[in-house]
Amino acid sequence: MDNPSRSERSRNAALEAATTILTRDGPGRLTLDAIARESGLSKGGVMHQFRTKEAVLRALLEQQMAYFEEFSNRYIARARETTDQPELAAQIATLREAISTPRSGAFALLAAMNENPELMAMPRDVDIEKVARMKAEARDPDLALLRWAAARGLLLSSLFGLSSLTDAERDRLFERLLDDSKWTALEQGAAAKPAKTAAGARAASPQPAGTRAAKPVAARKRG
Repeated sequence: MDNPSRSERSRNAALEAATTILTRDGPGRLTLDAIARESGLSKGGVMHQFRTKEAVLRALLEQQMAYFEEFSNRYIARARETTDQPELAAQIATLREAISTPRSGAFALLAAMNENPELMAMPRDVDIEKVARMKAEARDPDLALLRWAAARGLLLSSLFGLSSLTDAERDRLFERLLDDSKWTALEQGAAAKPAKTAAGARAASPQPAGTRAAKPVAARKRG
């Protein structure tokens, strides 16, 4: 085996070991020594790939982001045939995939938050781009973001062990979030709602108690 192949194999083994430790033992047990023991590599071999724990977490985040980006892109390609909001559909489906995929890197996310909050700039920047695309394609941008935020809430509550939902209940909610027909009436209502003009708002505002409506200018002159 040539050196590049051996190096790639060692890197993958170290990342696989790190994921196992995070999933089984929690973020607090992730160390370079623990990765070496779990992977069967020497500590020097691990440090040849990753000089620090933060470097391991960064690599895990990048690995998981790449996986879900590929999943999202595949989903968008299919969703374009069935919905005019393919970005929204893909993001909701990707959040569901993150729950259902074993060892999906969620623990890496938590560990990164604990180790160095600045690492979270990576997924946050990706989210900013995705939110912009969801808003651009949506008939009702606020409703699209509410659907996406609800899906993210389902993921986070599951991740933190706070969800009281069964798997079947959670799946039904995801299906509803994905079903555009369940949201059509709300979208149409938002589109039909007229915007208030300043003059209209004044006309519709009730007069405070005890005040008299002002007379037209012409009427005041005749009085």
